[in-house]
Amino acid sequence: MKRLALFLLSLFLFVGCGAPKRVVVVPKGTYKPPPLKCKYTYTVNGKRYCVRKSHEGFVQVGIASWYGPGFHGSRTASGEIYNMYKLTAAHKTLPLGTYVKVVNLENGKSVIVKVNDRGPFVEGRIIDLSYAAAKKIGMLKKGTVRVKIVALGRRVDHTYKPVPYTRGRFFVQVGAFRNKFNAYRFRWELSKKGLKARVAKLKGYYRVLVGPVSTYEGAKRLKRELLKRGFHGSFIVAL
Repeated sequence: MKRLALFLLSLFLFVGCGAPKRVVVVPKGTYKPPPLKCKYTYTVNGKRYCVRKSHEGFVQVGIASWYGPGFHGSRTASGEIYNMYKLTAAHKTLPLGTYVKVVNLENGKSVIVKVNDRGPFVEGRIIDLSYAAAKKIGMLKKGTVRVKIVALGRRVDHTYKPVPYTRGRFFVQVGAFRNKFNAYRFRWELSKKGLKARVAKLKGYYRVLVGPVSTYEGAKRLKRELLKRGFHGSFIVAL
């Protein structure tokens, strides 16, 4: 009887101190983080993208690509006209107008660009740089590189020397092929017409390029000449 009284007393004191908190164990793989708050969403090729309300704390590592002559003069998602010689970029989810620092993890070179367009809508790529930005971090020839992106803000006080583009090594692209043999066959056909061309593999395609010429103005004249000869859809490439 004495033992029973002591047991009841200890039980009363334990409950009086407060019951232990309930612990809910979530099975591995079933937890989902809260959804990202979107400023707005948009859909491309059936996939929905969430544009972030803020750039704050944004850091990303992945594959960067670049886009240039084929889009030069086109309107971007921000409404600005795309200029391949300015330091800009396309990103899928950062607010338009955000400045980001892009570091080429293969050589350590970096550049600050303004996000004024959307993309790249290619699996595994996180940012599309302008020609000028790609040139600044040394990725033109390779086409894609692994980079680190750090969002800086809406405005950044920075200055750069303009990228020289009036002189260089310019070509006019007249064809692009998945099959290497077809590209070289087309090049041979061009040689029979007196056109000096080469084949370069860029971004997964074997591109047939006429040239080179040493100035951008010369490249524009070459492009006009090729258009007259029936090569419609050709555009200038700087390598």
